[in-house]
Order: sequence, then structure tokens, then C-alpha cells
Amino acid sequence: MDLNCHGFKPVAIILVMIKGFSPLSTFKPAIILNALLTFHPNPPLPVRLFYLAFHQSSCAIWSLSISIMVHRKLILNVLTATVLSFAFMCSSPPPLTVQSASTYEELVTLFKEWREFHSPRMLDGVPDYSVKAMKKQHAELVNWQDRLNAFDTAKWPIKHQVDWYLVWAEMNGLDFDHRVTQPWVRDPAFYVWFYPSPSDVPEREGPNISGAVELPKYKWPLSETDAAEVAGRLRKAKAVYEQARINLTGNAKDLWVLGTRSIHEQSSDLGNFAKSVADAHPDLTSAANEARAASEEFADWLTKQVSTKSGPSGVGKENFTWNLRKVHLVPHSWEEEKILLERELFRAHSALRFTEHRNRKLPTLRKKNNAKDYSEMLNKGVSEYMEFLEKEEVLTVKPYMEPAMRAQIRDFVPTDSLRGFFDEIDHRDPMPMRAHQYHWIELARNREEPNESPIRATPLLNNIFDSRAEGFATAMEELVMNAGLLKDRPRAAELVHIMLAQRAARGLGGLYQHGLEMDFDGATKFASKWVPWGLLPAGGSTIQHEEHFYLQQPCYEASYVIGKLEVDQLIAEYARQREGKFVLKEFMDEFNRVGIIPVSLVYWEMTGDKSMLNGAVGQK
Repeated sequence: MDLNCHGFKPVAIILVMIKGFSPLSTFKPAIILNALLTFHPNPPLPVRLFYLAFHQSSCAIWSLSISIMVHRKLILNVLTATVLSFAFMCSSPPPLTVQSASTYEELVTLFKEWREFHSPRMLDGVPDYSVKAMKKQHAELVNWQDRLNAFDTAKWPIKHQVDWYLVWAEMNGLDFDHRVTQPWVRDPAFYVWFYPSPSDVPEREGPNISGAVELPKYKWPLSETDAAEVAGRLRKAKAVYEQARINLTGNAKDLWVLGTRSIHEQSSDLGNFAKSVADAHPDLTSAANEARAASEEFADWLTKQVSTKSGPSGVGKENFTWNLRKVHLVPHSWEEEKILLERELFRAHSALRFTEHRNRKLPTLRKKNNAKDYSEMLNKGVSEYMEFLEKEEVLTVKPYMEPAMRAQIRDFVPTDSLRGFFDEIDHRDPMPMRAHQYHWIELARNREEPNESPIRATPLLNNIFDSRAEGFATAMEELVMNAGLLKDRPRAAELVHIMLAQRAARGLGGLYQHGLEMDFDGATKFASKWVPWGLLPAGGSTIQHEEHFYLQQPCYEASYVIGKLEVDQLIAEYARQREGKFVLKEFMDEFNRVGIIPVSLVYWEMTGDKSMLNGAVGQK
């Protein structure tokens, strides 16, 4: 399936763009090249080479302006030749060396081989992110894209075509990593080697080094075999950081400063872990302490480099939009997401104020101030929530769901001051966060009832699932409130509106960072300003870590709200097609069956309407 070629119309447009520049203007090759990539994310070799000349450097330079008064004729000749080459290649058949494929089974085979290619080569247990290795991987990527584009999927059922797009999006994601974000070059936090806490989405958020120790994936208490394996991997930390010192040549100041903080936090986590296993596994304690020492040495090195860093960390609006559409399959631009998030932010504030007015004669919510009362409230909340889902026929409730929810009850936080944002919510009422923690039901389903598709059963790369995973968890807060979950908890509705305002505000902060309109400090202050009740101080841990992550992984920041809006659109179309015979349980069960993939693909599979996806990939 080649969805990138649309005849000579885009080529003609680009040529007009080239020739339309005034001799007195400043010519930006990145504009033309990004236009080429918009029409053809997998361009021919001349286009790639010209693009790499401007976008591939150890310092990750995003664009280069050239004065047309000096070089206009030469540039026009080069670009015209490049564009004509693009037109020729676009209108030509696939290379003879690429064999066409036609079956879904062949796609699954390609997917498995692709995942092996995507993972960096391991050298004595250490992933190779050297300049040479990364250049080789990027150069070979086009061969995988050519193999994928050789598939003829026209007669496939929609569910199999959906899987083709998932592989397409992953390949675009790797291309974006190499052309734009380059985390192994720009982001010290990429090299965090030890994660002690679980993630609530299918794959850990953000760009992460391959081979990192994911402690929650081991069964507890640790067996001797597992303890030895973890110890062996922790002892690779020193070599990981020796390589990182060579690879990290970027100039992204905020990412550097925040990444240094992440490495320091890792050191603390390793110290705590070492103490926790000292009695049962002395050798593992030694390995953790060795890794901690390597982590601190690396953090000290990073700190010494901070004064040399001065560049922006965001990717820019054009790059952001390309990633949003071609990787995350969301049919919007940076500018459109800004409008949508502002609308939801203001709607949340308006809804909160009217709800507060309705509740003005009721007692205010009081936070639980001791562990016993808090634990009883949260456990009772889980029971009531699961009973509600079953009694109200919201979805088919399975035996594994309630234990999964109960296992993730957050600990009581003893303090007289402000807790983290989500602890502030949970210490007041358990229901709003139980709705959002549908995450844990989904992860349990992935374990107990893996998707029938081998591609969907494997967590997507680049957090491509974000609009579905985060968007639906956010949507559930309002959906179950509308279904009656909070009818006897009128004050809890205020918390639902505050949570939406928080997600819209922090999402805008992330957008502004990538739009190069705010730095990290400005984004945290903006988000804090727009969260009601003063629950999100700019210097607090919640927003500090969230805005850092959004800077690392462009497009995730808005996924909570944008994904929620896409789910609303899906429900509307799904119900419209049934002429008022909408059955919530049937919808939810089918929605869950489709899997944790971009909502645009869920929309297509559940309604037969491809328009949401087409809006992202540029098809009519």
C-alpha cells in the first residue's frame, strides 16, 4: 500500500513555493523539505540526502537559512532537480529488489523482523547508540519502509489494514527519532538504566534506552535466578555511562538540566533498592551500589557540562505536527491542538464554577488525615466502582479486574502540607481517580486476554498508543460521571472538572515548549496558574516531572485531552449508525477488543469510516 504518492500536484506546489521566493527574502530549505516529507514520508534517495544535509548533525540543528541574494540560482537548481527526482520516483513502480507481498501472515513476519531491527545491537550487554551504529540504522530504515510499502492490502479486512498502519507508524517513529529528537544525543534522561516502579500504560512513557532494568517485570520476592540476572544487568551501568559521555553531544539546555536531575533520582532509587534486598540478596545489593556509584559519577559529569548548553529543547511546530500525524496518527496540527486544549481548559473551569455553585450548601470535601481512614476509603471505593461497572452494565466485568485495581491503591501520604496533585484528589474522594485508573484494568486484560493480533498484542513503540491509553482513561472520568457514578457524591464532580483542567493546562504547557513559545520554567508556571484550588504548584514534583516527560516525548502532552475528544467522536458515530439503539456494554466490549492503538484506527475498525485516519495521513 503506497499512500504517499498523489501524482504531480504536490510537486507542482513545491516548485511554485521554491520559485516564489523574493530575492530579498530569507530562504529556508527546511520548509520545502518538510513539505516533501508531508507528501512522501519515505522519499527517494536524493531527497533524503538533501534533507540529511540540513537536519543530521551531532548538534541536531533543526533548520538552516540561506540568503537567496547570494545562492538563489544554485539552490533553485538543486532543489528543482531534487523535486523532479522525487516526482520521478513517486510516479515509478517500487524498486525491483523489493518483492511485493500480499498476505497478512507476511506482514506479521515483517513486523517481527522489524522489531529485531529496531532494537540496537548489544555489545556485552550494553546497547550500541554510537554515531556509527545510529547512522547505519537510519540508512537501513528505508529498506524496511520499502518492504512495507510493497504490500497490497486493498482487499484485506479493515482489522488487518489497521495493523499495516501500526507498522507504518512505528517506522515513521524511528525516522523521527533519527531526524529530530535524537534522544541518545540530546537527552541525558534517555540513559536512565533502572526503573523501580511500574508504568500504567502498555510500554513505559518516553524515549528509553534499550535493555534498562524494569524491576516491576520480575516476580516478587525475587528468585535467586532473577536476582542474579538483575545484578548482572545493573553491573552494566558503568559501561552504559561511559558510552553516554561520548554520545551526548547535543545542546538542548532544558533536557540536559532535567536529565541530570533524573540521573540523580535514579541514584537515590538504587540506594533504596540496595537496602531493600540486603538481607535476601547480598550480591544484588553490591551490584545496586556499584550502579549507584556509576550513576552519581555520570550525574556529576552532566552537571559540569550544563554551562555549555544553551539551545532549545522543543522540536518546533512543523516537526511536532509531522510526528502527531505520521507517528501518532492524530488528524491535527500543533495549532489545532492548541485551540482544542484551550477550549477544554475553559470548559473545565466553567463547569467547575457552576458545580461549586450547585454544591454551595453542602459540606466541603475533607482530606483523610490518617492511614487507616484513607485505606478504608480507597478499598471501599474500588469495591463500589467495580460494582457500578457491573450493575450498570457498563462493560463485561472479568475476575482479574478488581484485583488489578486494588493492587494499585496509592499509599497514604502523611503531611500537613500539599501533597502531589493526584494524591490531593485521592485523599478527598476515591472515585474520580478510580475511573482514570482504568489503565490497570487494561494492562490486566493485556496479560490475561492478549489481543488476537500479534502486532497489537505487542506494546507499540514511541508511545503511539497515547491517544487511546491516556485519552480513554481521561474520558472515563466524565463518561462514568455522566452514567451516574457520582450521583451520591456531588462534591466529587468538582474533582473531575479540576482533573480535566489540570490535563488541559499541562498539555498546553507541553505544546508551548515544543512550539518554542515557552521554556520548561514557563510551561510549569503556566500549568500551575490554570489549575484550580492551587493544587499544582509550579515547583511541585507532579508538574516538574510531567512537563519534563512531555519535553522528551512530543505529542504525549495533549493525548489525554485530544484522545478524550476522539473517543467522544467515536461514540457519537458508533451510536448514530445504530439509529438510537446504542448499547453501552456492547460498545465498551468491542472497544476493548480492538486494543490499545490510536483512536483514529479504532474509529475506522468500529465504524468503517476511515476519515479520522485520512485526516492524519493526508489521504482523501
